[in-house]
Amino acid sequence: MRDPRYPAHVAIIMDGNGRWASRRSLPRTEGHRQGLAAAKRIVAAACDLGISYLSLYTFSTENWKRTKDEVSFLMNLIIGHLSAELDFYREKKVRVVHSGKREGLAPRLLEEIDSVVRDTEKFDSLTVNLAINYGGRDEILRAFRRMADQDTCLQQSRLEDSSERGFASFLDLPSLPDPDLIIRTGGEQRLSNFLLWQSAYSELYFCDTLWPDFGESDFIRARTETCGLFCRHPPLCIHCALSFLRAVPCTGAPGPINPVHGGPRGFRAFRRAWRKG
Repeated sequence: MRDPRYPAHVAIIMDGNGRWASRRSLPRTEGHRQGLAAAKRIVAAACDLGISYLSLYTFSTENWKRTKDEVSFLMNLIIGHLSAELDFYREKKVRVVHSGKREGLAPRLLEEIDSVVRDTEKFDSLTVNLAINYGGRDEILRAFRRMADQDTCLQQSRLEDSSERGFASFLDLPSLPDPDLIIRTGGEQRLSNFLLWQSAYSELYFCDTLWPDFGESDFIRARTETCGLFCRHPPLCIHCALSFLRAVPCTGAPGPINPVHGGPRGFRAFRRAWRKG
């Protein structure tokens, strides 16, 4: 059973593949390969942590502006992943769904998406939303068009009677709850057109770690540092405290000046989390 003190739906803007590669004098393609490996690690971690939904910003509508070679590489990388990792999803009992515009995607990619969605639809351990050819504004526009298409005689009175819930039913994945937590790696602090409708009340967590370096400890840190925003009953629960301490690297021994593992930096972060309660 999922712990209600933690987010049920985590969405991630996976940023920093190119910079990771350039800092190592490697081609951008290697950054994307390592970014894919990081995504697999986080899917496995999400299963272990009892998260119910994980949305990954895989390829945005703006990514088409990249070079033709890079776009082609990314498309083939996604195709290869979907084809090769079906056994991984089956083993973890992960259901895969897709959000984004189908128009513009290659037939082969659509076939792989449809295949993995169909083959995993019965699983319920974790739902992974792969946002491919996705843009938040585009999703809202397409949702409005679908709503209008349902009634070609859409009148002003119908618009006035429409509700947020009614409109949301026309989004790409209306059955998914809104994300409780949105993580962005790579140092930038913006949503970049990701889940604009769904993020109205999401907690936002930004970190400098480049996506290929993002691991389970970083994921736990993000989850734990926002725990006080989901658990409103001070003092901070022992489960939150222990999870936080496990996520902070041990750089000093406990003592009167340094009462928690992680050194002074760890203590300050722990104290902030405690005060949030």
